Amino acid sequence: MLEDGFGREVSGVRVSLTDRCNFDCVYCHNEGLGDVRGPMEPTDDELTADEVVRFLEVASEFDVEAVKFTGGEPLLRADLEEIVRRTPESMAVSLTTNGTMLPDRAADLAGAGVERVNVSQDAIDPDAFAEVTNSGAYDRVIDGVEAALEAGLAPVKLNMVVFEATAGYVPEMVEHVAANDGLQLQLIEYMPEIAGHPEWAIDIERVHDWLAETAHRIEHREMHGRRRYFLREGATEDDATAGSEAIAADGGGGAAVAAGASDDGAGPGEGMVEIVDPVENEEFCANCHRVRLTHDGKLKGCLNRHDDLRPMGDTKAEIRATFRETVANRVPYYGEYMVEADDGWVVNDAYLD
Repeated sequence: MLEDGFGREVSGVRVSLTDRCNFDCVYCHNEGLGDVRGPMEPTDDELTADEVVRFLEVASEFDVEAVKFTGGEPLLRADLEEIVRRTPESMAVSLTTNGTMLPDRAADLAGAGVERVNVSQDAIDPDAFAEVTNSGAYDRVIDGVEAALEAGLAPVKLNMVVFEATAGYVPEMVEHVAANDGLQLQLIEYMPEIAGHPEWAIDIERVHDWLAETAHRIEHREMHGRRRYFLREGATEDDATAGSEAIAADGGGGAAVAAGASDDGAGPGEGMVEIVDPVENEEFCANCHRVRLTHDGKLKGCLNRHDDLRPMGDTKAEIRATFRETVANRVPYYGEYMVEADDGWVVNDAYLD
């Protein structure tokens, strides 16, 4: 397994199969490349199945253990099942999707080798969902989650980007996963540095504080040092409004966090909630173990950076060399590439051309 200069082993890859999408989410940053949502028809620079598999075969040579397929919307690729089937057996396969095509394809994807799915669902309210995604596909997404569960892809993790338009729906989403076995909730901090609109961001620590006060047990996950909050069904029903106001209000509560016994899943009548909070988070970046492949065949070592893109090459020898170079040049974004100064976070001159 390759290791970068900061001791971070690359154990996973994240592969964007397309920049096409049938949603128009207001917070889209297209895997850190900026809001470049393309046409609905495949473009000439979109990687072929053979090219994707060739890259994965090289990644497996370096003992990469897992691949997550993303987009755009990866299910717009008609050959997704083929790509999954041809993924090296040594690699665990997951994907992130908006869920609209899962009703027709979840079973086939599971049969091909997909082990887990993340489904984007930013609100439990259809009108709010439509406002954020610019789509009327709420019912289709709900059906897609159910299809994934029926296909044996539990737990299904619901991705919810937390920002001004969605923060008030967090308690309802928490209750939703607690009341429905097989669901987990991943709250994703809004990233204005790559998505724009800094005025949409909220203080993610307020969400941590509210969850810490509401959860009946809290665990620490090794990856990125994340906290996992376990909440019993009904924990938020009586104070959903108060919870929404606490999350949306100014200031923070500073609730204490306790560590619980290690456990990968939630029990019956219990929901698991995890927060992805990379913004200005040195610990998050210090524990990043992924390299990314863009839909047009470029490798990058960091979601946030746009100055480290490298064409992967056509042959396995070229891909090996590019992969090694990409890993060797990986730098933790916060705490190294960006350093904190008196007036905020600034680029470290050591990484400027």
